[in-house]
Amino acid sequence: MSAESTPTPGKPGGKGRRRKPRGKKHKGLLITAWVAAGIVVLGGTGAGYLYFKLNGNIKSVDIDQVLGSARPTKVDNGSENILVLGSDTRSGSNRKLGGGTDDGSARSDTAMIVHVYKGHKKATVVSIPRDTLIDRPECTDTDGKEHDAARGVMFNSAYTTGGAPCAVKTVESMTGIRMDHYLEVDFSGFEKLVDELGGVTVTTTKAIKDPDSHLDLKAGTHELTGAQALGLVRTRHGVGDGSDLGRIQLQQAFIKALVKQVKEVGLLTNPKKLYDLADTATKAVTTDSDLGSVNSLVSFASGLKGIGPAHMTMVTMPVQYDPANPNRVLVQKAKAKQIWTALENDRTVPRSATEGNATGQAKGVVTS
Repeated sequence: MSAESTPTPGKPGGKGRRRKPRGKKHKGLLITAWVAAGIVVLGGTGAGYLYFKLNGNIKSVDIDQVLGSARPTKVDNGSENILVLGSDTRSGSNRKLGGGTDDGSARSDTAMIVHVYKGHKKATVVSIPRDTLIDRPECTDTDGKEHDAARGVMFNSAYTTGGAPCAVKTVESMTGIRMDHYLEVDFSGFEKLVDELGGVTVTTTKAIKDPDSHLDLKAGTHELTGAQALGLVRTRHGVGDGSDLGRIQLQQAFIKALVKQVKEVGLLTNPKKLYDLADTATKAVTTDSDLGSVNSLVSFASGLKGIGPAHMTMVTMPVQYDPANPNRVLVQKAKAKQIWTALENDRTVPRSATEGNATGQAKGVVTS
């Protein structure tokens, strides 16, 4: 597992002890499975025969069967928790976009827990930094292979080791919260989605230039193409302190801009665009088995489409830089517990849980 570095804390743009970059690769940037599901609900209004094609696009994983009953209790309070991952297999169209060796392995450098509150009028999104050192539980992958527990490993090693089931089990072990659903998107589908939407409008408060992500934006308002959107959500050296935490702040800002764009694009007046978007979204998405059909996705997404940017709270799991290795971060367990308790009880995340944490220093660089 290779990883990019995090600079010395408190020194924006500082170098710290950096690892050699892996080349011009798109790091895990697929942050829009939830938004893709919102597009699918619009596609559900199409002609009946198109349903079968869309249905055949969707890949699913039976998380419940693999994990069994040794999981946190399902909370019946009207809320839902969805683990959203971005995947990069380094093969096919992803290989062309991401570069690097096509070694058949899968990576997930972006992870978010989306908590939809009772009534489905608002949501909290909690980003989990991929560089977080955690204790990974033993787990079984979809092929039935068992993987031993590991201590002090990077969070994103869970997906690399055992795929979706191991990622879900690791998140549930960390949080004590049951994940009701799982959504995963590959980044070639993400780029196509943005292009088919006609681009996404964002404003940058300062220039962002990062040759590694092929991004060069002056300060001002931009209508990003799919390629530019990929560059924005994968850049880390062009903003803030150059860390993965800064990239997360850009990703969170972009999600709000993307949700706003989906709501404003007027898909229902353009059946062809509506179908093209639904086709792309269903090809890009991997779900848990409960969401593994168009009907299920439509039903699920119907409860999300009313949540606009103003009703989305974006936070990052509380972490601090690891004093022993500035390339890694450590969970601030007491503060993280405040977040998990709030979500379990369908309450707003307390401000005390989000103050005084490592941030990446990129907040406000991108707005919608």
